[in-house]
Amino acid sequence: MTDGNYPQHSDITDDMWTKVDEIITANRDVPGSVIGVLRECQDVVGYLPVELIDYISDGLNLSSSEVFGVASFYSLFSFEPKGRHLIKVCMGTACYVKGIQEAVNRIENKYNLKEGATTEDRRFSLEAVRCLGACGLAPVVVVDRDTYGGVTAEKVIETIDKYE
Repeated sequence: MTDGNYPQHSDITDDMWTKVDEIITANRDVPGSVIGVLRECQDVVGYLPVELIDYISDGLNLSSSEVFGVASFYSLFSFEPKGRHLIKVCMGTACYVKGIQEAVNRIENKYNLKEGATTEDRRFSLEAVRCLGACGLAPVVVVDRDTYGGVTAEKVIETIDKYE
């Protein structure tokens, strides 16, 4: 699209920009392709910085506000970098009454990590979710795609430390 003259962004390599170009080119003339393009580009880069949103907008011949509006509407999209490992803690009723908050407190204290944030080294991101659909295993924590039931404050750090 741009003959290698890409916007500057410390998290986006030239190889990533090339993949983004391929995604945009493949979808440029496809009506309603914005969500798919955003998803694929986020998969390449890891999140959607402003420079990438603007680049996608230009490539799809849409306004930046239109693309940003789509990206900000869906919780699937992130404007902030995510960690290599996503920790989801269930805050549903079953998990809450069985002590998930103490496990969350341990995670926050050990990794200096608040809900909705990412560690400085981008090792972990922490999300609180309403339900993981595993109430019988409460309290539940999911790391990436691995589900852990019966999580205790004493065991949660040992479990998470396995992920580099």
